[in-house]
Amino acid sequence: MKLYYSPGACSLAVNIALHEAGVAFELERVDNKAKVTKGGENFWDVNPKGVVPVLKLDNGDTMTEVIALLSYAADLEPQAKLMPKHGTMDYYRALEWLTFIATELHKQFTPLFKENTPADYKAIAKNNVLKAFKHVDTHLTGRQWLAGDTFSVADIYLFVVSNWTRFQDIDVTQWKNIEDLRSRVRARPKVQDAMKAEGLIKPAAA
Repeated sequence: MKLYYSPGACSLAVNIALHEAGVAFELERVDNKAKVTKGGENFWDVNPKGVVPVLKLDNGDTMTEVIALLSYAADLEPQAKLMPKHGTMDYYRALEWLTFIATELHKQFTPLFKENTPADYKAIAKNNVLKAFKHVDTHLTGRQWLAGDTFSVADIYLFVVSNWTRFQDIDVTQWKNIEDLRSRVRARPKVQDAMKAEGLIKPAAA
């Protein structure tokens, strides 16, 4: 398999999930502005939508969209327990949080990163982000993880999206419960491996 990614983008969540699942895959970096991969591919040919993540399977098929790829990664290795058991209420809670993060956080960040977004709309989007994070923080009161009692791909997705606050002058430490979850996720060895692979943190000196 090959994962097309851009460092620190939402594709990092898929990268982390695949590392946590322990499956073999390659990484192919994408220049988001030029729409060219490190290997010289026209990224528009890889994904007509022009965005990461894209997962190219061994049979040549491609898959896109973060929630689909996170679910796929979890299903590749059920023993990694990246999603609660299918059919349980915790499973549907995880889906609920994946959807919330995608719609109320991820997509609200999108206009904040675009240069042509009007300033008044950026203010609205930023306010939406702040309200969504407050809702997540309240939910995490007395909890370690978003869905049930175990780590899941929902926590991975939240971790990645919450990393974007530093680019928007948002102090994530104001939400203690989220910051505590972020610390737990970041401390996981496979999360660090994925971040090192994208050049987001430096490997320890030999």
